[in-house]
Amino acid sequence: MTIPTVPLGTQGLSVSRLGLGCMGMSEFYGDADETESIATIHRALELGVTFLDTADMYGVGRNEELVGRALSDRRDQVVLATKFGNVRDPENEGFRGIDGSPEYVRSACDASLKRLGVDHIDLYYQHRVDPKTPIEETVGAMAELVQAGKVRYLGLSEAAPDTIRRAHAVHPISALQTEYSIWAREPEVEILATVRELGIAFVPYSPLGRGFLTGTIRTLDDLAQDDFRRHQPRLQGENLESNIAIVEVVDRIAADRGATAAQVALAWVMAQGDDVVPIPGTKRRAYLEDNAGAVDVTLTEQDLHDLGEAGQAIGERYPDMSSIDE
Repeated sequence: MTIPTVPLGTQGLSVSRLGLGCMGMSEFYGDADETESIATIHRALELGVTFLDTADMYGVGRNEELVGRALSDRRDQVVLATKFGNVRDPENEGFRGIDGSPEYVRSACDASLKRLGVDHIDLYYQHRVDPKTPIEETVGAMAELVQAGKVRYLGLSEAAPDTIRRAHAVHPISALQTEYSIWAREPEVEILATVRELGIAFVPYSPLGRGFLTGTIRTLDDLAQDDFRRHQPRLQGENLESNIAIVEVVDRIAADRGATAAQVALAWVMAQGDDVVPIPGTKRRAYLEDNAGAVDVTLTEQDLHDLGEAGQAIGERYPDMSSIDE
């Protein structure tokens, strides 16, 4: 298995064809195991999965610290991405809101650099668009970080087409990150066309439907009590029962191809274009190795058609969608 590299955007950044989302190593998906998480990051680098994704809000900074420890002696082996904008209270860890003010951009970047233990961030995203701050002001401050050498490339997350265009006019945007998978097809309406017109790469998070498309979640009993997915609309009641039909299509094709459901789901995402670079998250080496195997899975035209027609998931992506820029 060889993980190829692909361009991310048109400004010169190259990344592994598949990335690694590190969020679950610190929060949201049940108990954390730092030893296994760091071993997972090290195994990712051995496999050639060198595009790592974190954010300052994950674990209220703890995830950046963990990633920094894992990379302390191998910084030059990775393309390191982190995000700012979702503000949480460091004491009770509650959500305070979204901040894209220039002052916050500068302070958030310095704090992330310190937690990560690095002198620069390869790809710096605005995690959510701040409706109180014009995007031109936010990206202007991010551009200053590039000029100062603290950041190499810029990205946005969950931004609408008009916002993307306005941001890109201030400073080239290399990547847009948003949820995209077989069961979350919303970006196909406008987002993908917009970023392709502008030469911006597309980075899908949750390409495995937050684990649902792996076929391992059939009821909420399959999740830990503190797993945030218990509150996702798509996993509630009749929505869950309906959405299982999508997984059954994935399972069938996986059986036909001698692959796992996760590999088929990721292969479908990568088949949408070389400018689409998914970042499946995991905190375990076994799942990482399974995911990496997706680069060797070839889907037929019929497979792609059947997966494409499997259906959009029933239910919203989050209990509260108010922070998504539409």
